[in-house]
Amino acid sequence: MRFSVPGPRSLAGQLFAMQAVLIAVVVAGYALFSYVSDRSQAEEAATRQARAVARSVADSPSVLAASRAADPSAELQPYALKVMRDTEVDFITIMDPRGIRWTHPDPDQIGQTFQGHTEKALRGETFTETYTGTLGPSVRAVTPIQDGPRVVGMVSAGIRVEEITQRVQDQLTALLGVAAGALVLGAVGTYVINARLRRHTHGMNAAELSRMHDYHQAALHAVREGLLMLDGQYRVALINDGGRELLGVAGDVVGRSVAELGLPAPLTGALLASEPRVDEVHLTASRVLVINTSQVSGGERRGTVATLRDVTELQSLMGELDSERGFTLALRSQAHEAANRLHTVVSLIELGRAEEAVEFATAELELAQALTDQVVAAVSEPVLAALLLGKTAQANERGVELMVSEDSSLDDGLLPETLPARDLVTILGNLIDNAVDAAQGSVRARVTVAAYTRISDDLPELVLRVSDTGPGVNPEHAEAVFQRGFSTKPAGPGGRGLGLALVRQTSQRHGGSLTVAEADGGGAEFEVRLPLREPGTAAGGVPSPVAAARGAGGDA
Repeated sequence: MRFSVPGPRSLAGQLFAMQAVLIAVVVAGYALFSYVSDRSQAEEAATRQARAVARSVADSPSVLAASRAADPSAELQPYALKVMRDTEVDFITIMDPRGIRWTHPDPDQIGQTFQGHTEKALRGETFTETYTGTLGPSVRAVTPIQDGPRVVGMVSAGIRVEEITQRVQDQLTALLGVAAGALVLGAVGTYVINARLRRHTHGMNAAELSRMHDYHQAALHAVREGLLMLDGQYRVALINDGGRELLGVAGDVVGRSVAELGLPAPLTGALLASEPRVDEVHLTASRVLVINTSQVSGGERRGTVATLRDVTELQSLMGELDSERGFTLALRSQAHEAANRLHTVVSLIELGRAEEAVEFATAELELAQALTDQVVAAVSEPVLAALLLGKTAQANERGVELMVSEDSSLDDGLLPETLPARDLVTILGNLIDNAVDAAQGSVRARVTVAAYTRISDDLPELVLRVSDTGPGVNPEHAEAVFQRGFSTKPAGPGGRGLGLALVRQTSQRHGGSLTVAEADGGGAEFEVRLPLREPGTAAGGVPSPVAAARGAGGDA
């Protein structure tokens, strides 16, 4: 025969059992205390009652007069029985100084000797005692009947101990009834409370809840993605380490309203929104975040759960991928054009026009080389030079002329390590894409790019300027164009309004600025200024280009 060991009770079941036992112990303890207390009080009350009755009988003039009669029992026995009935005592014994009874509840005991102590009464004192007489154990009082200073008799009034016990038992029965009712009421209340608790704890016991809490804490710290939980009043209920890092908040923020965290307005609006958000991109001061929100509801709104993912590097890689895709399309177009030119050269040779074929071929090569030389001469920084060459080909495919201004001058090795090439690609690539979109379709579609360094307030800075011949920027929108989601063009498959916001974010991350103004001849001109941290001296003790430019006190 196999016996199964019962599993641990749920937390609600354990609490119910503990509370039921506690109520039972309290009720039993109170009943025992009440029994002992009531018995002591009942004995004291019986003693006071017997003493009072005995004194009242001894002080009665009729009793004193009857004690002088030839047959005291004839007058005192009816009187004693009547007083017993009226005062609810068990016996009243009136006796002479020798202890011979004149009265007794049992008439056969009249004339017999009183069973008890009488010494103190004979000396004129009233006293009480518990003594076993003809009626059994009783609490009695004995007092003298005095005729002046002389004791002419004694009165004893008493209540049987059995009667006192019966009184206490009646009180105890009533008390136990009340206690049983309290126990039942407490058990019902405990059951209702624990049934509610069982629903909230899903029937789990304390060990399971403790284990879930440990797993919960470990998961919160292990997950790199940010997790933010808000209560029904949009106050922070929980935030993990990843959420603190991604949102840039520090200190104890639990209990604070999400509007008090100092987050960008669009991000705060998304967290306060009543409808869920799915893969929505938001910008903070230094990060690009993807946010998803879900409402916690159970008949009423209870809060919001938000997950945050950092796609800053992913967004930069996507920008580089878009640039590479543009380079590929440009190369494909150039390959097509090269094939046409090659067919032309071959045809000229077949026609015997060798000189014209050489002239045609070298002219195309010279044009391409001239463009490359122009870009590299102005911007010898390899990553930016490659970006400009690729963007030039892309712009030409879209009917826009991209030019590098004559005042551009950016030598290789000039940029410090604190300003990575990826961020420059993000800034300049998005500005050029925005300018090409604006200039496309205009009468003389042109985009001009300038990149150079200069000294401002005794500090070197990098200036990137992109202007176009498009319709320009409405002055009313001079600030709004940098907000995520703002665009004057129809939304495409991937949405618009993120490029300029990324440019501003990246610029501010490096302590720079982004402004927009009207370009000469119309259109818009965007200018980015990035402070260059002085990298020190180059290898061999030669000052770096930035240091040299700063020392010269002029523009680089």
